[in-house]
Amino acid sequence: MPQLNKGGKFVFGLSEIGHKDTIQIPDPAVHMYGIAKEDKIIIFTGSKMTGGFCVTNKTLWSQSKLKHIIDNCTDLFTYSINHGEFIRYKGRGYSWLPISPSGLVQLSENAMNYLDLKAGTKLMCIKSSDIAFIMGAKGPLMDNSWI
Repeated sequence: MPQLNKGGKFVFGLSEIGHKDTIQIPDPAVHMYGIAKEDKIIIFTGSKMTGGFCVTNKTLWSQSKLKHIIDNCTDLFTYSINHGEFIRYKGRGYSWLPISPSGLVQLSENAMNYLDLKAGTKLMCIKSSDIAFIMGAKGPLMDNSWI
């Protein structure tokens, strides 16, 4: 896993959104986060600088300091909303998507539009925290990458 700067973020790899709006999460991220142990992931909007989205699951989320959001976004965490439909909470958009055991994610048309993504977009998978990683679409990390 290449380190972008001393003491900084690590890159798991690059993924490209396929023509059927699918994306393969890099294996190191799938394994490190155990993200595919559940058949659904929680995504939320990335920063204005990085774009894309952050990825976690209900188990990781419920063990974090952000678990209070579960109480405020019950439709999200009970999967009562359609996959790819977003709930706004404190300036971010939150949704869920299905994930295969191998880490393949099917983005919905709504999610693609909401996140301003399109087929062919390359996303950099970046270690962010203990509960989520970033699938970044733009910004200095992408500008300085090997794309």
